[in-house]
Amino acid sequence: STISKNSLKTSLLQLECHFTWTLLEQHVSLEALEETIVDHIKFVKECNITDYNMLSYVCHLKNSHEEALRNLKKAEEAVQKYHPGEIARRSLVTWGNYAWIYYHMERYEEAQAYVSKVENSCKKLSNIAHGKVQLPELYAEQGWASLRFGCNYFERAKNCFEKALETEPNNPDFNAGYAIAMYRLENLACRYCEEKKPCLEVLKRAVELNPNNTTLLALLALQLQQLSRANEGERYIEEALRITPDFPVFLRYAASFYRKKKEVDKAVEILKKALALTPKSVFLHHQLGLCYRFKIHQLKKTRYTSQEEVENLIQLAIFHFKTVIDKKPTFVSAHSDLANTYALSKRYEEAEEIFQKVLQRNNLSCGEKQELYFNYGNFQHFHMNSESKAIEYYIEGLKMEKDSYGRKMCREAVETLLKQKIESRLGDATDIGTLGLVHKLNGEKQKAIECYEKAIALDPSNEEYQNALFELQLSI
Repeated sequence: STISKNSLKTSLLQLECHFTWTLLEQHVSLEALEETIVDHIKFVKECNITDYNMLSYVCHLKNSHEEALRNLKKAEEAVQKYHPGEIARRSLVTWGNYAWIYYHMERYEEAQAYVSKVENSCKKLSNIAHGKVQLPELYAEQGWASLRFGCNYFERAKNCFEKALETEPNNPDFNAGYAIAMYRLENLACRYCEEKKPCLEVLKRAVELNPNNTTLLALLALQLQQLSRANEGERYIEEALRITPDFPVFLRYAASFYRKKKEVDKAVEILKKALALTPKSVFLHHQLGLCYRFKIHQLKKTRYTSQEEVENLIQLAIFHFKTVIDKKPTFVSAHSDLANTYALSKRYEEAEEIFQKVLQRNNLSCGEKQELYFNYGNFQHFHMNSESKAIEYYIEGLKMEKDSYGRKMCREAVETLLKQKIESRLGDATDIGTLGLVHKLNGEKQKAIECYEKAIALDPSNEEYQNALFELQLSI
C-alpha cells in the first residue's frame, strides 16, 4: 500500500525529536559540533543515548543519512545496555529520529513503521489516547540538544530542564543540565549587561547530586571565582583534577580558571594536555591563543624583552586563532583575536582583511557587532593611528541601542579619546560636537546640550549642531 506522504508528514510533525525541536543549522558550525559530540562519546563511557541521537541529527544536516542510521543503532544499543527495563520510554526520541531520517530517504514504509511504534508506546506510557506524552526524559533530551546548539537556545534549555525537574526534582541528570543552562545564561547576561540570575545555589545542588561530575565541579569553581571567592573555587578544581585527570571537557574549564587567575603557564600546561586528547577542539585552540596573547602583553611590559621570544609567541597565537576561525567561522570574537594578533606583529594588511570580512557579515547579533566595532576602533586608534576612524567605529557601536559589554567598551573608549583631545586643547568644535552626540546616544541630555552649546560658540554657522541642540531642547 502506498502511504500518503501528507498524512505521514502530519504524523511526523507530532513526534518529539530533534527534527521537531527547530534546532537551526545557521546557529552552529556543523564540523565543530560533530567533533564536540564525538569527543564527548569518546571520554564519557556511561550512557551516550543523548549524544548518539544528537549525532544522528547532525549527520542528517550533513546529508549523510546512512551514517545517521548507524548512530541511531548505537543509541538503541545503549538503551538496551543501560535501561533494559524501560526500552520504550527511553527510545522515543531515537525512534522519532529514525522516522524522520527514513522519510528524508523516501523510505516511507519504514518511516511509517517508526511513527506507529512511537504512537503505540506513547499510548501505553500515558494511558491517554490522544494527549501528547509529557515525559521528563523528553524534556531533558530537548534541553541537552538545545545546550549543544549555542546561545540562542540557552533559555529554552533552562525551561526544558525546569519542566523535567517538576516531575523528578532529585534527578541528578536533570539537575546537571539545569545548572549548566543557568551558568551559561548568567555568562550571557554579563555580556549583555542584563540582570544576572544567580546560579551558585543551582550549581551547588547539582554538585551534591553528581559529586563525581567534574564538569559541574569546574563550573562551580569558575562561578566562585567570578564572585571573588577564587580560593574556595580552586579547591573544587584540585579535587576534580584528582577525579578525572584526563577528561578534556573538565580540563578546558580548569585551564580557564587558571588563566583568569593569571597563572597562565599552568593554564597552558593543562590546555596542551587536553589538546593531546582532543586535538580538534575549537575551545582549546581559542583558550591557548588567549594565553599566548596574555604572555605577549606581559613580555612587552618588561624592560629586557627578547624580540625573538615575542615573535615566537605571536606565531603560536596566530596558529591557534586561525585554527579556530577555520573550524568555526561563526565564532566572531575569535576573528578579532586573530586580527589583533596580526596587528601586534605589524601585519596590518592581514588584520584589516580579517576585520573587513567580518564587518561585512549580515548575520551578526547586536552584541557581536558592538564588540567588533570596539575591536576595530582600537585597531584604528592604536595601530593605524587614525583617531577619526576609531571615533567613527566606537560611535557605530553606540548607535546600536541594546546594552552590552561591547557597547560599554565603545562608550568608555570614545569618551576617553574625545576628552583627552578636548583637554589637551587639540580638540576643536568637531570633537566637542561629537562628544555631544556620544552623550545624546547615552541618554545624557543635559551633558549633550552643554557640549552642543560649546560647539556652536566655536562654530556658530554649523547647522548640524544647531539642529541637534534644538531637538534636544524640545525633548526635555
